[in-house]
Amino acid sequence: MTDASAPLLAMDGVTKRFGGLTAVSDFQVSIAAGELVGLIGPNGAGKTTVFNLATGVYQPSAGRIQVGGVDTAGLTPDRITAMGIARTFQNIRLFDEMTVLENVKTAYNLRAGYGLLDAIFRTKRFREEEAGLHGKAMALLETFGLAGDAEERAASLAYGEQRRLEIARALATEPRLVILDEPAAGMNSSETEDLMAMLHDIRGRFDVTLLLIEHDMKFIMQMCERIVVLDQGRIISTGSPAAVKSDPVVISAYLGDPEG
Repeated sequence: MTDASAPLLAMDGVTKRFGGLTAVSDFQVSIAAGELVGLIGPNGAGKTTVFNLATGVYQPSAGRIQVGGVDTAGLTPDRITAMGIARTFQNIRLFDEMTVLENVKTAYNLRAGYGLLDAIFRTKRFREEEAGLHGKAMALLETFGLAGDAEERAASLAYGEQRRLEIARALATEPRLVILDEPAAGMNSSETEDLMAMLHDIRGRFDVTLLLIEHDMKFIMQMCERIVVLDQGRIISTGSPAAVKSDPVVISAYLGDPEG
């Protein structure tokens, strides 16, 4: 049982080693309800490894990770999702051959109250729950401008629409924290502006906290209230966008040390 007063996500002294390579070293972050936090750094800095640690894809070599005050050691990604952590991926991962609606309903099934036997025998409980899930899924697709594509194959959507569907599917797990891995990747400036407005909207509408990786510095600086900067697996700076943007250590990590 998670503690509502505890940080949604707390990573304390987290290190991840792959053989002789240390991808993340002594990583520490605490994210409270309602925050909008960015994680940035040069290529290979360890950002996606942090996301994989937070969501249970990887187990830490050292340190502790807690979700709502509960230690996640040994928990699988689906268990962590059930605790209220959802994510999207840098490379979109939809169920391509399923319809748009089925993609969202599959995520809602995490919270379904019926069991296997209910589904096999299509009991009254199953039928009532399914009707409710259908309505919730369609309402979510309406929010994302995808209701008209509900019966289309997910693979047939345009790139920006697939991005929106992936975020909608993440929200269908009814999370408290949504982790977004490069949500603006591959988007043009107009699509990026639309995405920014959408994320601000869903943050308030769904009462979710957002943690995101993004290479688009204009996007991250405008979106986030707090930014954590990684370089070679270590945190080198943290603070407001203005403070991080002017930090000489951050400038050096991105542009190189002119004295080096």
